[in-house]
Amino acid sequence: MKSSIGIKIAAVAAVAALAGCTDLKPLQADIDSLKTQVGALSSDLAAHKADRADANAAAAASTAAGAASSKADSAQNTANQALTAAQSAQTGVNDLNEKIDRMFKRSVSK
Repeated sequence: MKSSIGIKIAAVAAVAALAGCTDLKPLQADIDSLKTQVGALSSDLAAHKADRADANAAAAASTAAGAASSKADSAQNTANQALTAAQSAQTGVNDLNEKIDRMFKRSVSK
């Protein structure tokens, strides 16, 4: 974009030189207008770069959130397996306690 503006400035200067213009005020106005356009384009470019950086950061955050969600699901599955194992072990302990109680009651009643 800068090169096309530079080309425009050069073209205006060449036309002025070839035409033998003695009044440079209209030419200066064109140059000032082009400078203003260059400034606006530079601002727009900076804003677009900032928007792109924000979008990249948001994409990275989304990827990290997806990975965290996957790890949370894995942790929940592991917790569920541990709960099932603990419940099974508790059932075994309860059964064993019941047997011991019956054996103790038999030995006391004899």
